Amino acid sequence: MLDTTTSNLTHATQCGTPAIGLFQGMVTMLLQSLLAAQCRVAPASLWPPDAGDHLLPQLQRQELDFDFVVIGAGSAGSVVASRLSENPNWRVLVLEAGGDPPVESEIPALFTGLQLTDFMWNYYTEPSSRSCLGMKQGRCYWPRGRMIGGSGGVNTMLYLRGNRRDFDDWSDMGNTGWSYDEVLAYYEKSVRAVGNATHPQGYVQLSYFETPQGPPFSMIYEGAQRLGVPRVREFAEGSFVGYAQVPVTAQHGERASTGKEYLGRVSQRRNLKVIKHALVKQLHFDATAQRVEAVSFERNGHTYRVGVAKEAVLSAGAIDSPALLLRSGIGPGQEQEQLQLQVLRDLPGVGKNLQDHVLVPIFMQLQVNEPQSEKEILDSIYEYLLSRKGSLANHGTASIVGFINTNSSSDQRYPDVELHHLFMPRGRHDVLAMFVGGLSMQEQYVQYLQQLLIDSDLLCIFVLLSHPQSKGELRLRQENPNEAPLLFSNYLSHPEDMATILRGIRYQEQLLDTAAYKASGAQLTHIPIEECDAGYEYRSDDYWRCYAKYFSMTCYHQSGTLKMSPASDPEACVSPRLQLHGVDNLRVADASIMPNIVSANTNAATIMIGERAADFIAQDWAALGDDREDNRHTHDYDL
Repeated sequence: MLDTTTSNLTHATQCGTPAIGLFQGMVTMLLQSLLAAQCRVAPASLWPPDAGDHLLPQLQRQELDFDFVVIGAGSAGSVVASRLSENPNWRVLVLEAGGDPPVESEIPALFTGLQLTDFMWNYYTEPSSRSCLGMKQGRCYWPRGRMIGGSGGVNTMLYLRGNRRDFDDWSDMGNTGWSYDEVLAYYEKSVRAVGNATHPQGYVQLSYFETPQGPPFSMIYEGAQRLGVPRVREFAEGSFVGYAQVPVTAQHGERASTGKEYLGRVSQRRNLKVIKHALVKQLHFDATAQRVEAVSFERNGHTYRVGVAKEAVLSAGAIDSPALLLRSGIGPGQEQEQLQLQVLRDLPGVGKNLQDHVLVPIFMQLQVNEPQSEKEILDSIYEYLLSRKGSLANHGTASIVGFINTNSSSDQRYPDVELHHLFMPRGRHDVLAMFVGGLSMQEQYVQYLQQLLIDSDLLCIFVLLSHPQSKGELRLRQENPNEAPLLFSNYLSHPEDMATILRGIRYQEQLLDTAAYKASGAQLTHIPIEECDAGYEYRSDDYWRCYAKYFSMTCYHQSGTLKMSPASDPEACVSPRLQLHGVDNLRVADASIMPNIVSANTNAATIMIGERAADFIAQDWAALGDDREDNRHTHDYDL
């Protein structure tokens, strides 16, 4: 029964009007319901439990090993661990530097909000005269996820496979088994519903976000069609060029990362353990550097060591995977010696071949919506809490992706530019602040865009380079190799990259002349850049080259730093079966193995790589007749 006396006093104090307490009790009930609904957005049961407190005493005494130790619970690592633990005789340990994702990770509309938090590895590139000059300190921000699910817990959730030419090129480079027809089955495996409530298995759930009709959505499609670029149902064989609303790794208005769908779904398995907040510091090899014997990690200021009975799987991502190898004595010998680090194995390609989808954002002012009222914003929060629907349950125009070919002399079946669209409604300064804050854009440019948002909607189009020719590298710091590595993006250093970006910008200018864009009042946003405005005619080729120097940034697709290639390639790091060259029991499973970056968002391909790695491991151990439990190890692994 409601305490009407207390409610009466509270109402009188807050509202200044008398009350008997009945209505105040109803309001209290509503508030309690909302708070309970908030807690249901991301309950702890979604994620695998932390086995650290149970296992650490044995690890401290160095009495514990596992058949497989997976380093990183990101998009690929979660897949590998889940698949390997399907064999009940294999004991699998996952070491993840972060913990459970925050609630904001689950809400699709807030996907840009986690940058610059403790849930990220907040990396920055080294300054360059060619790129990122409009970012703070002239350095591009390269965030990577530090949580269960990794960067798949903070990305845009877009599920894009790439195209036939991407993987056929991998195969032509000597990577047997990686052609498009051969990897397609693993893409399909990763999204196929399997298992049941009694015996669950991991897979990714895909869906489509609900998107409103009318502009700016219709404007984007209609403008492209006017220029001869079709709207397609999906990007698949015969339709790799066009515009489409793409599927997302989400379900019922919540993110569906592999950390949830592969690890969390199967966390009751007795042979699968996850230790969170476990920062791996070193791989320990035998005297010949041909086998990984143990992995050491830090947690809460203490160092622990776990033995590796069969294999270690490195899935820490395209930055941290090569950095860990370098710190463990595997890498370019001369550079290691300069850093006074041991050289266990001279592998020149570690940290090289760094690729990323550099993009240049183009802003347009539109007149398509009335400003949202405070009531509408509050209604959207209420709708999401109670039904997982409404504007918070999707990310608007970000679901619309375009692939175009801007080079008339190339194969027109395949794109050279990818286009993303992010819409900021008039007056939603919070949405714009969250977006540009995550880009680390200099404050004067942020304030200019915020001023425009008072009277206009803003559409930001990412003009993204599908096949970058410029390649960067990763190196350890001489003063402290254990700090964040030096990241050299080398964005736009190859002349063809700038030429392709320029053609992509010209395509956006053509869209402004279409009826659909004119009907929405679309006009190009002229952001004041002193060097560009003083030195070049606005919208000339030289102006746009200058603009690209300032407004160049990442699409968060770093890859290639542990290149998959036959051993005859001087930059080769892993074999086509994802084994590190020269080491018998170390695989790499993440985006670092891509010999060339796929021409699409990389998360789907990374999940596929995880599936392939798990399959290679299972096949190889089955061929040895050693897929059963090793009876030498009799410890109790149950929580």
